Amino acid sequence: MLPVRLPLAALLCLFITHVHADPPLFSADGYRISLYRSPTPDQLPGATIVDTPALQALLNQTPAPVLIDVYRRQWLQGRFIEDQPHANLPGSRWLANTGDGDLTPEWQGYFVRHLYKFTGGNLERPLVFYCRSDCWLSWNAVKRAADLGYTSVYWYRDGLDAWEAANLPVMAATPEPFE
Repeated sequence: MLPVRLPLAALLCLFITHVHADPPLFSADGYRISLYRSPTPDQLPGATIVDTPALQALLNQTPAPVLIDVYRRQWLQGRFIEDQPHANLPGSRWLANTGDGDLTPEWQGYFVRHLYKFTGGNLERPLVFYCRSDCWLSWNAVKRAADLGYTSVYWYRDGLDAWEAANLPVMAATPEPFE
């Protein structure tokens, strides 16, 4: 079979169509906005990445960090829909949907108000964000907290999956009220 040769204009048109068909991965301000479940980077400016043993050590410090799960939960007609059980690390606070790349002002307010409540307004209080492994939601939440001025921010990059793989206990989770 002979190779097909296309005129340069046709090739350019195919290239432009392909480039514009793929959704962007990041917003203009640097948050991941698509393909949330895909490999994540091994660094994040403004945060310290922790593995399970490092997280266990952090949990024994005073003050203990605030554990924040940002796993998604369906939101419909002003309430969270409990469509399937979700567990998180004991003592965690679940700020569902706050890891999305584009937050509406209402969801941004939910995130900001709860962080303030959990830390008592102390921007130095340690915060540990997590989701699942290969999940950009927690990456976004870490970046968002650092952008808000929190200075002791940790990313438990492999999240609930790593915790469960270490046979550590989990507890049934309920999202924090949307106030």
